[in-house]
Amino acid sequence: MQTRITKLFGIEHPIIQGGMHYVGFAELAAAVSNAGGLGIITGLTQKTPEDLAKEIAKCNDMTDKPFGVNLTFLPSFTAPPYPEYIDAIIQGGVKIVETAGRNPEKYLPLMKDAGIKVIHKCTSVRHSLKAESIGCDAVSVDGFECGGHPGEDDIPNMILLPRAAQELKVPFVASGGIGNAQQLVASLALGADGINMGTRFIATKEAPVHQNVKDAIIAASELDTALVMRPLRNTERVLMNKATEKVLEIEREKGSNTKIEDIVDLVGGVYPKVMTEGDMDAGVWSCGMVAGLIDDNPTCKELIDRIMTEAEDIIKGRLETLLAS
Repeated sequence: MQTRITKLFGIEHPIIQGGMHYVGFAELAAAVSNAGGLGIITGLTQKTPEDLAKEIAKCNDMTDKPFGVNLTFLPSFTAPPYPEYIDAIIQGGVKIVETAGRNPEKYLPLMKDAGIKVIHKCTSVRHSLKAESIGCDAVSVDGFECGGHPGEDDIPNMILLPRAAQELKVPFVASGGIGNAQQLVASLALGADGINMGTRFIATKEAPVHQNVKDAIIAASELDTALVMRPLRNTERVLMNKATEKVLEIEREKGSNTKIEDIVDLVGGVYPKVMTEGDMDAGVWSCGMVAGLIDDNPTCKELIDRIMTEAEDIIKGRLETLLAS
């Protein structure tokens, strides 16, 4: 299957593994890329640019296929040394960067001069158009169903994707709540050039996270996520657990007076305990509604092959028969 995204990034299948904190390590990125998709290393999970350089080198040893690095631009009093992280990306020979968070315009020249293709993650059409206007090569359009930060507009992909198709000239992928062949076909029908999957790739053999995390996703239904930090206008979709329940209780009590200090112990710095140690109640952690569609733990190759085979069957089978006289 060839789309504008496969041609742009030089990949076999229009499937991208999104950057995920304490999940997007070389093991997963290489496995996705070797299976014909686009694997992504999560840049800021690496504590220093030097650590990122080592992770990129490790991934280069594990695959000769294209892979990318996620770089999230965060609001912070002390910003990470982004130019140094970008230099590690350039020196590592990486030619694809997934940006997220704040506007990446300031850093685009550094990447563009090195021949890097940039795909920016957006939760609205207006932000997607901004990404296009500043020179991003593609956009990952992130619907309300997503794990992590869905923005504040609450627009699901059935509306967001065709709106993006109406407005954008650059290629874009559907992101948020995506995990199977039906959704790939639907995304293509709605105007996208491929899909970005996060939560679905956590429940794979190669994802370097604790088995408790994978088991929790497999056990969850589409009703088992919640939105936290809405009063702070920093909304995040997370899996329900004891920490999530506590955050929601605090937010109900304090309402619009909720401050980050009230919940910081439950939402900040918890990923090593969850993802590495398997403490499912250590804090809130991102999980998409797609958990309701996940019931197994395949290899990345098994997952991608299944999606592509079933997508072809849907397009050539059921959809084609609907047109038969």
